[in-house]
Amino acid sequence: MCGIVGYLGPKNPKDVILTGLKSLEYRGYDSAGVSILHEGKFKRVRAEGKLGNLSAKLDGEAFSGHLGIGHTRWATHGKPSERNAHPHCVGGISLVHNGIIENYMELREELVRDGAVLESETDSELVAHLIEREVRAGGDRAAAGNGAAAGVSSALLAAVLRILPRLHGAYAILVVSEREPDTMVAFKNGPPLILGVGPDAMYVGSDVMALVPYTKKVVYLDDGEVVEVKGRSYRVLDHSGATIQKKLVEVNWTADVASKGGFPHFMVKEIFEQPRAVAQAIQPHVNLQKSSVELSGVGFDVDQVLAGIERVFIVACGSSYYTGLVGEYMIERLAKVPVECDIASEFRYRHPVLPKNSLFISISQSGETADTLAAVRMAKQAGAKILSICNVKNSSIDREADGHLYMNAGTEIGVASTKAFSATLALLNLLSLAVAKAKGVLSAEDEAKYVREVLAAPAQIETVLNLDKFFKQAADKLKSYKGFLYLGRGVHYPIAMEGALKLKELAYMHAEGYAAGEMKHGPLALIDDKMAVVTLVPHDDLYEKTLSNLEEAKARGGQIISIGTGESERLEKISQYYLALPEVGWFTLPLLEVVPVQLLAYHVACSLGHDVDQPRNLAKSVTVE
Repeated sequence: MCGIVGYLGPKNPKDVILTGLKSLEYRGYDSAGVSILHEGKFKRVRAEGKLGNLSAKLDGEAFSGHLGIGHTRWATHGKPSERNAHPHCVGGISLVHNGIIENYMELREELVRDGAVLESETDSELVAHLIEREVRAGGDRAAAGNGAAAGVSSALLAAVLRILPRLHGAYAILVVSEREPDTMVAFKNGPPLILGVGPDAMYVGSDVMALVPYTKKVVYLDDGEVVEVKGRSYRVLDHSGATIQKKLVEVNWTADVASKGGFPHFMVKEIFEQPRAVAQAIQPHVNLQKSSVELSGVGFDVDQVLAGIERVFIVACGSSYYTGLVGEYMIERLAKVPVECDIASEFRYRHPVLPKNSLFISISQSGETADTLAAVRMAKQAGAKILSICNVKNSSIDREADGHLYMNAGTEIGVASTKAFSATLALLNLLSLAVAKAKGVLSAEDEAKYVREVLAAPAQIETVLNLDKFFKQAADKLKSYKGFLYLGRGVHYPIAMEGALKLKELAYMHAEGYAAGEMKHGPLALIDDKMAVVTLVPHDDLYEKTLSNLEEAKARGGQIISIGTGESERLEKISQYYLALPEVGWFTLPLLEVVPVQLLAYHVACSLGHDVDQPRNLAKSVTVE
């Protein structure tokens, strides 16, 4: 969600911070700001809207200091405005915050009673007031030996350690003080926060993307940890002030990883990167000589764990949830193991029962999704084996899990997931085979057949990408419909829901994903000649039933856009548009079907003039509930 960047070093902080914030634009935001030391005081500049507005206000601004923090805000408490933009400055303290302070009202009332003058509507400003109050009172308290932070040399660090027990909720916070111009203090509970260690400078960011232009050496903070940066050194502490030894990790990302590569938007670039993303996802886990699945680098004994599981839980949010639904179909069909797929935010609160020998699969592109992370911790406490599928190594969910499957999709900048979605589907293909193999219900012959299908998928996706030209031409017509109904059956139903979600996210149009067999139970009332009906109709065992559903929609005036496999005279006859995909089996067809629904949403949104990389009201990584 919000983006955080902090810098302490010899360069101009303005340039470093703006570069870092620019790399975090994909996360979604509605305002931005910086606070940089100048002649011993923090000079704050903020702007509502895009980062360009902040850059324009910073043109010509000079800063003599070498310490600064910056932020891109996605509104939670308080509407998007310059007044509510970060950083928040109180009595020499400057602070940026990602997350939600749940006991906001209680703290606000206390601070107002204590005489605090609040300048914003945010929960974040309250934390700045709490720290400033503790810094002022710190000398007396430290002398008396009162509080968890007694004996800590830095007044700012001592203040942070004292206020930590007061904060309830999810937060990643970076704070600096005019009294200590060589110090940054950062702490977290939930949203990600990372320390970057350079040869002559120190950095703090909410995403590695903000740090890789300057350093590849990072420290990932865990919940409840605090990092104090002083000059060119740092130390990590727990909430009581005790020092913790943390591993310095070297990341292999490059500074130009976010280049659009000649495409007009990151999203379409990432759609076209899907063949490579799928190939990279499956490459570590397939024995090409034997055409067999050999899950590699998972972190536990795959055969032993998978052979012993009696139930599988798949938990995720948004697009990741729809990949999980595809996984549910595949695992149950191939491995004969019962699977439950849940939305993470619902799973937590329905008091789920996790039987003994359960495998809990979490799916999150960022590895930081708050609801999914909380569900992982719940399942872990219940004794389930945790397998994470994510795109970011050392993310919070990745660190909590027992086993790991990495999407290896590369950085995904567009807010609407594309290549991470396809990479996840490919991993679920292989995982379902691995479970069936471990359970002894998959013959070597069938395993080889399915593996060859997965290996062929990248080339088949390349073929489907040719539909880009069709959707570019058809977008002006498609955008005129009042709404879209996406239909599918079986393993194709989740792809219908994903298609509807993409159109909502990007084109801001009404769209619903529905099980085709449910048409008679309500959705038929929506159908008229202004309603587009996008239907996934592969030539499989459900072909005739789905075709019957389409006939019903056609009879009521629905404008049919059908996506099938191979030549189909019947589909062409009843469809406004018929799109033929390569004739492949049910197992990998979802990998091909998702491409046209992505392209449809992308081109309709472009035709409407929307910002497809940064859709309104949305963020890439949802790190709060």
